Amino acid sequence: MGAAESSAKLASSVHDFVVKDSKGNDVELSRYKGKVLLIVNVASQCGLTNSNYTELGSLHQKYGDKGLEILAFPCNQFGGQEPDTNEQIAEFACTRFKAEYPIFGKCCQAG
Repeated sequence: MGAAESSAKLASSVHDFVVKDSKGNDVELSRYKGKVLLIVNVASQCGLTNSNYTELGSLHQKYGDKGLEILAFPCNQFGGQEPDTNEQIAEFACTRFKAEYPIFGKCCQAG
């Protein structure tokens, strides 16, 4: 399974999901109730990596204090563009792009 664990009951809201952070800890998305969520798929070896992370940082800086939460989910599903471990991905995003929003565990491992 990836970042979002399956559940016996059907989710009626994004807030019903429990996902894994980059360290493997459970995160209940209910903690983001009342916020505007931008849930994005990211990859460190995509041709748009630089512009995507830069623009996400700008959005976070501009609207973060107004209720916007960016939730970044790395994915290796599209052409194997995110082969690193969760820890390496978080370090890359936070060091190179100063990501101040959460980087979760990979949602797809396939290459």
